[in-house]
Amino acid sequence: MELHNRTVRTDVRELGALLGDVLAAQTSTDAYETVEELRNAAIAYRRGDASSRGSLHESVDGLSPTREGVVARAFTTYFELINLAEERERVRAVRNADADGALHDSFEATIEEFAEAGVEADEIESLLSDVLIEPTFTAHPTEARRATVKSKLRSIANHLEELDERGLTERERNAVWRDVTAEVTSLWGTRQVRQRRPEPEDEARNVRWYLENTLFDVVGDAYEEFERTISAEYEDVDCPKLFEFRSWAGSDRDGNPYVTPEVTDETLEGQRSVALEKYREQCKRLSAVLSQDGDRYAVDDALAASIAEDADRFPAVAAEARERYPDEPYRQKLKLMRERLDRVDDVRPGGYPDGDAFLADLDVIADSLSADRNDVVRESFIDPLRRQVDTFGFVLASLDLRDHRENHTETVAEAVAVEGIDYRAMDEADRAEFLTEAILQDEPVVDTDAPGDVSDTAERVLERFRALSDWQSEYGTQAIDTYCISMTEEPSHVLEVLFLADQVGVVTLPDHCGIDVVPLLETESALNGAERILGTLFENEAYGAALEARGEVQEVMLGYSDSNKENGFLAANWDLYKNQRRLAQFCREEEVTLRLFHGRGGSISRGGGPMNEALLALPNETVTGQVKFTEQGEAIAEKYANRRIAERELEQMLDAQIRARHEANAEPTEDAPEAWVEAMETMVPAARTTYRDLLNADGFVSYFGQATPISVVEDLNLGSRPASRSGERTVEDLRAIPWVFSWTQTRLILPGWYALASGIDAYLHEVGEADGLETLREMYEEWPFFRTTLDNAGLALARTEPEIASEYADLADDELRERFFPDLVSEYERGRELVLSISGRDELIRREWLSESLDRRNPYVDPLNLLQADLLGRTHRTDEEERTLRLTVNGIAAGMKNTG
Repeated sequence: MELHNRTVRTDVRELGALLGDVLAAQTSTDAYETVEELRNAAIAYRRGDASSRGSLHESVDGLSPTREGVVARAFTTYFELINLAEERERVRAVRNADADGALHDSFEATIEEFAEAGVEADEIESLLSDVLIEPTFTAHPTEARRATVKSKLRSIANHLEELDERGLTERERNAVWRDVTAEVTSLWGTRQVRQRRPEPEDEARNVRWYLENTLFDVVGDAYEEFERTISAEYEDVDCPKLFEFRSWAGSDRDGNPYVTPEVTDETLEGQRSVALEKYREQCKRLSAVLSQDGDRYAVDDALAASIAEDADRFPAVAAEARERYPDEPYRQKLKLMRERLDRVDDVRPGGYPDGDAFLADLDVIADSLSADRNDVVRESFIDPLRRQVDTFGFVLASLDLRDHRENHTETVAEAVAVEGIDYRAMDEADRAEFLTEAILQDEPVVDTDAPGDVSDTAERVLERFRALSDWQSEYGTQAIDTYCISMTEEPSHVLEVLFLADQVGVVTLPDHCGIDVVPLLETESALNGAERILGTLFENEAYGAALEARGEVQEVMLGYSDSNKENGFLAANWDLYKNQRRLAQFCREEEVTLRLFHGRGGSISRGGGPMNEALLALPNETVTGQVKFTEQGEAIAEKYANRRIAERELEQMLDAQIRARHEANAEPTEDAPEAWVEAMETMVPAARTTYRDLLNADGFVSYFGQATPISVVEDLNLGSRPASRSGERTVEDLRAIPWVFSWTQTRLILPGWYALASGIDAYLHEVGEADGLETLREMYEEWPFFRTTLDNAGLALARTEPEIASEYADLADDELRERFFPDLVSEYERGRELVLSISGRDELIRREWLSESLDRRNPYVDPLNLLQADLLGRTHRTDEEERTLRLTVNGIAAGMKNTG
């Protein structure tokens, strides 16, 4: 049976033609013909029908300012539509493979494999009980599209689904296509570029949209499928809680002065309101379903007692329920449950104290249905809701707080100075001793409500900690129970946060610790000093008590972005891998469970790439079952905007994690042969030196400013956070996101591969090319870490286009261009040659669909690149030209499907 009515080629062809019709109708036939001329010239060159891009250059150079804007809008809109077509193709691929029983990386295949291998039920239960996967949505500014544009695109996507999956009459198809036409016409007339920088509240609402409109419903379906899969091979194996969603949107203060306590409070309230409304709707729906006649079915004792307890709490409501639903106990109970939900954020008493209490009532209903032999009703209607409550509670997504360690140090120093304590003059050992004694004593050291004459920074930090106590009282500890410290370098940086939390009562040792204090290790020195930092903390009396209160689980965040920007792609990956192993081994010796928090971005250079492959490539020592990772920017939309794709993402995450945990149990210490480690230890120093030599070279910062659109990216209104930490244009100070975004725009994606070739060549020079390549090929075949690293570099290399990048290099001063660009191209070409040689492939990309996608996109991105380079080269730009330039940034981001 055919599941679909369309193909990706049909969608691309018809959407492209529709856009052409809209363009002609909304502008002019001449404008349409101009766009077609550019498109055909780009395609001709890519196909080899033209010897150069000369005609394309001439066409771009001859555009009027108004026509430039039309061209930029046309190609940008085209990519937005083609992205929808490819999203639809992903859904087709998943559904067709599922129907054929050929879905790769599937939980079902893994469970079948375990059963065939003789894995016992108790081991499966143990594996599942270890697993907790925590996707964490961040507000990092990597999403170029406006919310309004995303909304219109989602509407078009829904229409495409209807055309593809439903059996429609010709009249119905015409009606749907008319709506698509109307949406595309509206999209054409909609401003693509933000006129204002989004505020933190906007970012929090954006994250909330995916939680509310996709993941909330998907979770119930996903668990139902997981349970069905498990029960097909194993009896009496319960599926525990496997997922928990978290967010930084509205709570991440690192470098963002606009995230105030008021913003966080609004975020918490907004998320709780969504969760409660969802549960009210579900209870109302259940009331229509659970209409069982009490005269025909025995009322379970627990259900009767629960109704009686609620009746004592709300006698008037109970009387109304009995009158409205006589002899219908389930409906009476649900009416009372809705009343308790209504009172959660109400001044009236009687509301549920937390999600667990609501879940307990659902459990009573579930048990009663089972007792009445209504298991099919329970499985279809109650169990999915129980999974939703277990996953989202009343908080929807728990928030993490984050700030830079310098702000905490300054706050502690100023606050205790009022008491005559010179914290700044203390060395590290003295600071740790002072903070420990202060945390363990009963009386507070500082008056956080009236700290005296302190700086604005200190006041903001103290206000946040005061608010943290209030938030936990109002929304529950689960709502906001993690504090992440950026640029952690010393144990005192962790103890300072514990001290401040202690001063406001969030921590009262030894009995209670309301937060996980999470060091973010992102520099080379911090990663290499991780054992020293954690070892000192584990031996510290105060921190040891806090750790015990938190169940002996230590979360450590690894910063992929800044470590890459500091050390380069290969060195950063090896540092992270090596230090993860050391951390895990150390925590195991200390009998502490390590939960790694991977600070990944969407791009390869910032730890991006397929999540299931990333999880499987982690060192065995680190796979405790609990894992946390950031999701950000356009990666959130790509993974979670479509329900079927979101469910598939969850399945792949679970499949990878349970397989990795099983492998870790079988082989707790990963056996990487000494020859492989020696190869890496030879490659990495050479690669690090090559990379740092580039960044530190005289004139490189100027070249970066001249040969990329960084000046535009900095002012693009991508997110609420400033593009740099101090406002200075230095590589060190620039945030990793605009750094990667700018290179991606030029199609020279050097953060994803630069110095890889230099590192490999250093190894080949030392051991000989033949022997060295043999070892590297063995590493690629047998070592998931090295294979994933090389494949990811291959993706970045495949997306790099030196010929296009040369257009941007030409914008730099001649001397700078000749000093840097040939070296960049040489490193690219050698990297490409080596990746192909080691992997044994003819193409850099091993996924056919991705290769087809790039082939489909490249001819359409080229005109935008040439137009952007032309606009960047103008000394003075009109307001109209500035708008067009910004639009090209959006268009290239959509075409590359990546910003940073």
